[in-house]
Amino acid sequence: MFDKLEDLVARLEELESMLSDPSVVTNQERFRSLMKEQSELAPIVEKYKEYKEAKQTIEDSLAMLDEESDEELRELAKEELNEAKAQVEACENALKILLLPKDPNDDKNVIVEIRAGAGGDESALFAAEIYRMYVHYCESRRWKIETMEVEEIGIGGMKSVSFMVTGNGAYSVLKYESGVHRVQRVPETESGGRIHTSTISVAVLPEAEEVDVQIDDKDIRIDVMRASGNGGQCVNTTDSAVRLTHYPTGIVVYSQTEKSQLQNKAKAFALLRAKLYDIEQQKAHDAEAELRKSQVGTGDRSEKIRTYNFPQGRVTDHRIGLTLYKLDKIMDGDIQEIIDACIAADQAAKLSRMQEQG
Repeated sequence: MFDKLEDLVARLEELESMLSDPSVVTNQERFRSLMKEQSELAPIVEKYKEYKEAKQTIEDSLAMLDEESDEELRELAKEELNEAKAQVEACENALKILLLPKDPNDDKNVIVEIRAGAGGDESALFAAEIYRMYVHYCESRRWKIETMEVEEIGIGGMKSVSFMVTGNGAYSVLKYESGVHRVQRVPETESGGRIHTSTISVAVLPEAEEVDVQIDDKDIRIDVMRASGNGGQCVNTTDSAVRLTHYPTGIVVYSQTEKSQLQNKAKAFALLRAKLYDIEQQKAHDAEAELRKSQVGTGDRSEKIRTYNFPQGRVTDHRIGLTLYKLDKIMDGDIQEIIDACIAADQAAKLSRMQEQG
């Protein structure tokens, strides 16, 4: 590990030198690539420097204990020694996590798809509430949200909704939301006061660039039509809605949220690319079934990951055994504690797997 860290220190110095070169600055694509690499290496090198300083403090404290006879100074040296030992241990743990293989999709923007499942109208109402939960969470992080596709029902629910989240590291955070979310509560339409259980599914797809997914024109059918449902003056009077059918996979995507056919077409293609990219990712994951099984957040989308129990005001994440009694705050977008716990559990599983292999 330490040989690799020394290599990273040298690489960071090389990057800093390259980034000050005028010929690199004028090449925007290369400049952005080097800046990204620098931003990834900087926290690791910083933590390694902290580790080395703590190791030096241990050596200095031990030397003082060997040489010093003054009891007061010896006590001070012992105190510094204990603090430095604790710091070395903390730095080692942090460096192990920082050096874990990075998911290549972590820096990508995401497309989130929410679909109503079992439970009829109650499921669609819950889908709309979960959509609002994510909107509030993303707004709290100052991430941009753009609705791509939505199918509403008359009572304020959503049969399905897809939206793009643009923000630094969006996939690294939101990927833990993929799976089946279950709600237990008394529906407003229930006269007998009985608790019903409904489900929705959430899929978090990394945004795919054109270089990630090649779509052949002959594999696509493009249909344009008038948008349906609620909307502004132009929505139902122009052929602005776009539907794409991908013949090889049978995937159909539809976009009508924009007034312009061109904008809806761009959104539909972005959604299709994300779905095709996700299929390729799933194939790769299936080829590494054991790895996928050991990681939180990359499991089967049919897996029930979380239960929202309204009568008891609690939310339970079944993957990590976490239960929180603050359902109102969570439904208002306060989900960071759950995400942080999922990230920690995922890192622990990866570390354990690396130690078994090593």
